Amino acid sequence: MALRDSFGRVATDLRISLTDRCNLRCTYCMPADGLAWLPGAEMLTDAEVVRLARIAVTRLGVNEIRLTGGEPTVRPGLVDLVAQLAMLRPRVQLSMTTNGTSLARFAAALRVAGLDRVNVSLDTLRADRYLAMTHRDRLADVCAGLAAAATAGLAPVKVNAVLLRDVNDDEAPSLLRWCLERGYALRFIEQMPLDPQHSWDRGVMVTGAEILARLRSEFTVTALPGRGSAPAELFAVDDGPGTVGVIGSVTAPFCAACDRVRLTADGQLRSCLFADTETNLRTPMRAGADDADLAHLWAAAVRGKRAGHGVNGPDFAQPSRPMSAIGG
Repeated sequence: MALRDSFGRVATDLRISLTDRCNLRCTYCMPADGLAWLPGAEMLTDAEVVRLARIAVTRLGVNEIRLTGGEPTVRPGLVDLVAQLAMLRPRVQLSMTTNGTSLARFAAALRVAGLDRVNVSLDTLRADRYLAMTHRDRLADVCAGLAAAATAGLAPVKVNAVLLRDVNDDEAPSLLRWCLERGYALRFIEQMPLDPQHSWDRGVMVTGAEILARLRSEFTVTALPGRGSAPAELFAVDDGPGTVGVIGSVTAPFCAACDRVRLTADGQLRSCLFADTETNLRTPMRAGADDADLAHLWAAAVRGKRAGHGVNGPDFAQPSRPMSAIGG
């Protein structure tokens, strides 16, 4: 059974949020004093995460799993959970999105457990800006974590950067140069309306076109073909081999090629990052539903996926959950 929607798209990439908690307070993601976290009893256990992942892989055709949060490294037992997911057959591509603050401690063990690669969030190379943007003085830890990931073989090491107007948008060229020098693959992401305060301002968002203009002030940046279902449009830098990616989620949506589906930390299935509905898998699973029942619920949820996220439509409304509770 494939996870096919009514528009012919097939979901093969599962994003699993392991927690809504985070040890940073990025200004575009959550308030400085944090959020009300999900109650522990509502969170999926390790066994439940593995069971749902196994259903996705063996019954529904999922071949890639990305672990997200919140910040996944704050979940106890992460390394063992990764090891269990890496044992699923057929073997999936297993990656993790992290803020990198604890990666120096975990990178080697995660690689041994079976993690293939990491995406690390890093929006600035200036310690003062990092503190202002995250409310934590952890830039040195993130840089150490990136180096540890590369040493451990979690390749390619990808860096995700969000630029905010008049905050860090002048750093586009310096971020790219820094990543190229270290062999990291940089991806710029347009800021999306997923903040809990619902204060997203299109005027503050730095567009993909603006990002490319900033990069072209110092580099030759040439579009590469063959994007497929990848969210990032790739560009060769100075004729290669280095590349940079731009994810224009707002100004250049890639919904028509989307192959992703998301499972929240409390067991809710979301067919789109911006979905206004969820399918509860936790409750029927705990009530005794068998694997076939859960697979049918999953497939039905994906069949109802909308054609696009609707961010640019006149009736768009932000999801009730913020990004930290959905999982990227």
